[in-house]
Amino acid sequence: MLGVMVAYPWIAFAVAGAFAALWTWRRARSAAIAAALWLAYALYETLVLTRVLCSGDCNIRVDLVLFTPILLVASLIALWGSWRRRPAA
Repeated sequence: MLGVMVAYPWIAFAVAGAFAALWTWRRARSAAIAAALWLAYALYETLVLTRVLCSGDCNIRVDLVLFTPILLVASLIALWGSWRRRPAA
């Protein structure tokens, strides 16, 4: 999942935007948290891709072992919480 976003971090920005739009529509706090986490990940991945945070060989990405479950769980909770919540009036 995140392997594609390593090469193309703009996809993570799009996912963050989608969760921000979901938060705007449903006002579920979990969607706002997911949007913030995806945005932070997108910024981090952009900095790694541009060699700001990783000046050497960045092929072995142990950090993704931490990011993948966090983003997955946050996304699922946001989708579930937004689906259960009534639209903002």
